[in-house]
Amino acid sequence: MAGGKQKQDLYESERNFRLLVEGITDYAVYLLDPEGHVTNWNKGAERIKGYKAKEILGQHFSTFYTPEDRAEGLPKRALETARREKHFIAEGWRVRKDGSRFFASVVIDPIYEKRKLIGFAKITRDITERQNALTDLSKSENQFKTLVEGVTDYALYMLDPTGIVSNWNAGGVRIKGYSAEDIVGQHFSRFYTPLDQAAGKPARALRIAQDTGRYEEEGWRVRKDGSFFWASVVIDPIRNDAGELIAFAKITRDISERKEAQEKLAVMQRQLAESQKFDALGQLTGGIAHDFNNILMIISGSLNAIRKEVTGEKALKALQSIEGASQRAASLTSQLLTFARRQSLQPQSISLSERIDVLRDMLKSGLGSSVILTFEIPDDIWNIEVDPNEFETALVNLVINARDAMPDGGTVTISAKNIPDKAEVAISVQDTGVGIPDDIAEKVFDPFFTTKAVGKGTGLGLSQVHGFAHQAGGSVALKSALGEGTTITICLPKAAAQLTVDQEPSLSKGRGTVLLVEDNPEVAVVSTGLLEQLGYRVRWAADAPAALAELETNGIDIVFSDVVMPGKMDGVGLAKAIREKDPEMPILLVTGYSASTKEVGTQFAILRKPYQLHELSRELQKLA
Repeated sequence: MAGGKQKQDLYESERNFRLLVEGITDYAVYLLDPEGHVTNWNKGAERIKGYKAKEILGQHFSTFYTPEDRAEGLPKRALETARREKHFIAEGWRVRKDGSRFFASVVIDPIYEKRKLIGFAKITRDITERQNALTDLSKSENQFKTLVEGVTDYALYMLDPTGIVSNWNAGGVRIKGYSAEDIVGQHFSRFYTPLDQAAGKPARALRIAQDTGRYEEEGWRVRKDGSFFWASVVIDPIRNDAGELIAFAKITRDISERKEAQEKLAVMQRQLAESQKFDALGQLTGGIAHDFNNILMIISGSLNAIRKEVTGEKALKALQSIEGASQRAASLTSQLLTFARRQSLQPQSISLSERIDVLRDMLKSGLGSSVILTFEIPDDIWNIEVDPNEFETALVNLVINARDAMPDGGTVTISAKNIPDKAEVAISVQDTGVGIPDDIAEKVFDPFFTTKAVGKGTGLGLSQVHGFAHQAGGSVALKSALGEGTTITICLPKAAAQLTVDQEPSLSKGRGTVLLVEDNPEVAVVSTGLLEQLGYRVRWAADAPAALAELETNGIDIVFSDVVMPGKMDGVGLAKAIREKDPEMPILLVTGYSASTKEVGTQFAILRKPYQLHELSRELQKLA
């Protein structure tokens, strides 16, 4: 009875197991005979491989292999391996009934009965989706690796936790000059400057990246050839799933060009700010100078009238003092206008060597015995195109400034050289004085800026030099080192024309009637007196319309007009209107300051206020 029950239980167990195997759909579970023929088939095999049991039973299992694998004898080797090693595991492509392929995970186990091989149990699973995912991942990783290795604008590489370079891309080769063979296995600190290495900067960068999750900076780095470049650097720590530091990712970009561009932009912005500052100061000083010159015109012109009436010695000395003060004030005003670039210059071709020879004795006498003055002017130095008076004033200002920079004496050297590529002549004044600090060097050309004691300077010397150089179409530069001295260089345009010998006009009495156009009554009175002293008859008009009306009455031989006047028409406009009606009418313009004179060019003669009697006589006789 008991034996019957055991048989029944065994039967039920085998039946249940068979039902389990046959019902599995995710795995192809089937048996092979010792030669590899299919002897049974489950639903999973039918689903995965597409064959029904009646279609495949008795067929050789090599049917499931690709033609390539069959040609290489892979099915036979699989059974031999399973028999020899008691197990065979593999992954590979298999073929369904419809010819499509799938990626399979295969297990083959030999089956023995009483130590005799009776067949093989074979389990196959379709893992195509997993394989595709792995393939996609591998492809993505390869693409990323190719991308990283191919990037040339960035050095992308890995460091181990101690800072040793573990890989290297093409950008690292291009930017830093090292090949992978040169640098892999080396510490990344070799990219830093010696100063940064000594300060422990590489280790500090890794520590910050590890502690904060990121390190970013810009700074100097060193290439293999020892040259420096300005780099943008990012370091990120890389951790595993357990949070342990396993590496650092480092990105370096050469931004030297960007830094250079930023520096150039900063220079341009400073230059723009400087230009705007000078322009604002120029407008202010120009306006002041115009009014001040009118006052000086009244003072200097009145001196000529008073001198006729005064005979006493004390009174004559007082007049001389007033005249000297008036001339110094006129010189200061001229310097202001030159700085403001509002001066109406009269450029002409001059011989630099001859002009310096004329000034040589005067310059030496002004320096004192403790200062040696030397000259380095080559014989072939070019002529320059400048206003002679303004050039001489600028040179004297530079020499006096150099003298004051050497309280204990020293050497002042005036040198010149031709600059062919710019068609300019560079005139330098060099001293061996105390030098100028950087913070002061930026201000030395500002008007009224001076480091001298009160009463020892006006602060207009170098500003006159600056204004003269730029208004003459040149430039001025300063180079200084503390304890070594200062060199200021003016670059001025080469003269295009040959020198001409100026004919000094005679001072003979004038004849005819002058139409004086002047809106300031006091200046008009003074100017009338000067003209009458020269022998001219004078008719006065306060503005341009009055002047045009006066011309209609005829009898005018010369027009002498101020440039700055109220109303819609200034002196330049008046001169042009007169020239249209009477091209032969002699016209002399006078100004203490005017931007309008830039439009005049060589059309009309211009006399500067305040002027002396002989200057007025000379200009009027040129028109005769």
